[in-house]
Amino acid sequence: MEPATGKSSLFRNILARALIFGVLIMVFRFVYVVSITGESCTLGSFCFFSLPQNLNFIVPGAGVSAIVGNDAVSGSDPRRDLYTSKEWIRAVHFYSSVFQDLISEGLLSPHSKSLCVETLLGQEVFALKEIGVENSIGIFKKAAKPLVVKGEGHQIPFDDNSFDFIFSGGARLDASARPADFALEIARTLKPEGFVVVHVKANDTYSFNSLLDLFSSFNLVKTIDMAGFDSSMPYIREIVLRKDTVIRNHGGRKIPDGVSGNKCSVPGHKRELVQKAEPLIEEEPLKPWITLKRNINNVKYLPSMVDISFKNRYLYVDVGARSYGSSIGSWFRKQYPKQNKTFHVYAIEADKTFHQQYESKKKTVTLLPYAAWVKNETLRFEINRDPGQEEVDELKDKGRGMGRIQPVKSSGGEVDEIQGFDFAEWLINTVTESDFVVMKMDVEGTEFDLIPRLFKTGAICLIDEIFLECHYNRWQRCCPGQRSAKYEKTYGQCLQLFTSLRESGVLVHQWW
Repeated sequence: MEPATGKSSLFRNILARALIFGVLIMVFRFVYVVSITGESCTLGSFCFFSLPQNLNFIVPGAGVSAIVGNDAVSGSDPRRDLYTSKEWIRAVHFYSSVFQDLISEGLLSPHSKSLCVETLLGQEVFALKEIGVENSIGIFKKAAKPLVVKGEGHQIPFDDNSFDFIFSGGARLDASARPADFALEIARTLKPEGFVVVHVKANDTYSFNSLLDLFSSFNLVKTIDMAGFDSSMPYIREIVLRKDTVIRNHGGRKIPDGVSGNKCSVPGHKRELVQKAEPLIEEEPLKPWITLKRNINNVKYLPSMVDISFKNRYLYVDVGARSYGSSIGSWFRKQYPKQNKTFHVYAIEADKTFHQQYESKKKTVTLLPYAAWVKNETLRFEINRDPGQEEVDELKDKGRGMGRIQPVKSSGGEVDEIQGFDFAEWLINTVTESDFVVMKMDVEGTEFDLIPRLFKTGAICLIDEIFLECHYNRWQRCCPGQRSAKYEKTYGQCLQLFTSLRESGVLVHQWW
């Protein structure tokens, strides 16, 4: 009997080791699939086991049946709990209702090849499939197969003209760092006469028109405001667009609305903002340098009134910048409300005294060492000082007189020859209507030449907001009762300049 017992013990040992070996192989395979491929073990991924294809589990909830089968998640997938959560069910119900409305309006059909852009978990895709739009897929930067494959809004991994219907929910376009590329990729992958539907948070007129500018090859079908389904997005604006059969982007540059010949009219949605701006100071201030400090708290900045999310680029153009700390570092960087957008700065300054300090700012500031003017020509540039101004080290910003263009002859100050450039033409060649452009202009009287030129060329329509210092024969700080002799214009003429800008729909602020 002892030999038989020994054989039985040996057999059990061999069997135990085989089972342990098999378990180790399965564990290794599971770790490999999850860790290396970043995905769970699903059908078709060479798993050692899988659930039967006809096994489903029911998600509780009214309305949509929400039956999730193996084509959505395997029984061993940790996402199973997510797909049965109340948040998932609520999202599926919401998107199913949205898509059913679109079907009833003829904007979507069960035969539409559909794409959901930047869908984190694929609720939108599941909702489409649930209502019968089977040929649907989603993209996100991390795949969640089979509903979502890897891809991003600004780089959609599909061929041109691939889809009949594209959807972007959850305000992903609002949050995109590259909204223009996002829109271009949708335009590329959507078939002509196909529909794109976007859900955004922004609901002001300015942001709405900014979004339409991004989709220049589309026609607006409808827009509707609706309640959201969670606290992160309680209100939603749904915008439906249809792709044109002919591209109308004028070689990649959109012509400003209202342009006729060399003139333009500021669009209505920008004119509305002027009505919300702070009132102009009608009476000439006796101490303008004090008035500025008080008035700056009253300024209604454009980003404090509207959402600027749908702009392509964000630019600050400082015309007459002087030193970096004069307005770029001291005011714009610290006080201007940027809505977490990254602005590139153009500093236009003819006085070579200030050029060196911009060398260390090249990544964020582009220096144009010229004088903004109405045409390209050589100019005489004079440094002027008010009476009583201390003659201190000229390298210090506070001791440096203000540079002024003298096209004809000088009046006795320090005179240099500088290169002037056609500022309006540069602006037209540098920015587009899809960019957000903020401008500060301090050009020592030349504003009376530059502003009319901006209107004549239509470049004024490319500027969203202007902070303008108008130079006139103001009362001098040094000498009570005396006016500056540097400028011939009066405060009344400056006030008329501001008034005419606002009447034309330009959001301009008084600056000193």
